[in-house]
Amino acid sequence: MKTLRLRPGKEKSLLRRHPWVFDGAIASGGADAGETVRVESSAGQFLAWAAFSPSSKIRARAWSFNENERIDASFFIARIAQGIRARDHFDIQSDGCRLIHGESDGLPGVVVDRYADTLVAQFSSCGAERWKGVIVDALLQATGLTRVYERSDASVRSLEGLPEATGWIAGSGETGIIISEHDWKLSLDVAEGHKTGFYLDQRDSRRRFADHARRLQFKDVLNCYCYTGGFTVAALAGGATHVTSIDSSGPAIERATANVALNGFDAARTTMLDADVNASLRQFHKEGRSFDAIVLDPPKFAPTVAHAERAARAYKDINRIALSILAPGGVLFTYSCSGGISADLFHKIVASAGIDAGVDAFITERLGGAPDHPMTVNFPEGEYLKGLVLLKK
Repeated sequence: MKTLRLRPGKEKSLLRRHPWVFDGAIASGGADAGETVRVESSAGQFLAWAAFSPSSKIRARAWSFNENERIDASFFIARIAQGIRARDHFDIQSDGCRLIHGESDGLPGVVVDRYADTLVAQFSSCGAERWKGVIVDALLQATGLTRVYERSDASVRSLEGLPEATGWIAGSGETGIIISEHDWKLSLDVAEGHKTGFYLDQRDSRRRFADHARRLQFKDVLNCYCYTGGFTVAALAGGATHVTSIDSSGPAIERATANVALNGFDAARTTMLDADVNASLRQFHKEGRSFDAIVLDPPKFAPTVAHAERAARAYKDINRIALSILAPGGVLFTYSCSGGISADLFHKIVASAGIDAGVDAFITERLGGAPDHPMTVNFPEGEYLKGLVLLKK
């Protein structure tokens, strides 16, 4: 077994069971891409079994902190079974569910979502890539399903020195799927949709938005960065009179329109705009438009902390205008999915946006990802999705 020896003092994070080893922490040692290595402190103390990534700044990702554990097929079978069992404890009102959430489930670089009868897997690290075949077999065994589509096309693959890989790796068939979620249905395409095909992490936020629409009787709703219309359908299901949905992707707008029809809602209750959100918000402000409820669910503005300052300006700008065009007593659901923006920083950004807009609001809820996208005690980086619900005074 090949060994990585760390520099003095660099063992602290592994002793806290944080799974990442950065390149600057390593004094000596190496291995082939994805090969399992023994990680030791500068004094030779065992710290972890990890997968080596020769091209990445995260040079090793820990599989296990148990010196007696073997990293073999039985290890992955057990971890996958454990991750799937954990979902039984969560209230998931959908047949779309994240089964494996990377480091949070002890499988760095592995993400697996289930959409009805189809699994979609994403392998984003050298270790995950090396064990791909074993992981796929374990998934099929644990779920009893026969179809697995690969979506290993995230940009992080290039940081690992890995090419993109997509397509069926078990079974075959149509990539268009319809899932049930709460009281509605949503269509998606696992081959073409964002991430693994859809944003399952916003499942519970969509339910909360529908609840607000029902209770507060929204009349005019604005859904920004609407993608395939999840929040649009939720608002209509809650009884909203009219929803304006904006996205700069024509195919996403087409899918959103189809999802409205799929649930039997009158198309006249919606306006679909293939347009830039920022420009649209400014135009609404210029026209004096106002809305009873607004959703701001933008793409990732800050993938890392290094991008945080520029991203903060972008988040502040859209929230400032949204608060300006929100009617008094109106509700804003605003989000950041940027790993480089902490929950505390996001709160400060939104607060600053309110000050610049001359608006005050109650923060009535803090929201995060659905429970099948867990953050753990040892891996706080799992908390990438942050949301606030504001009630304008």
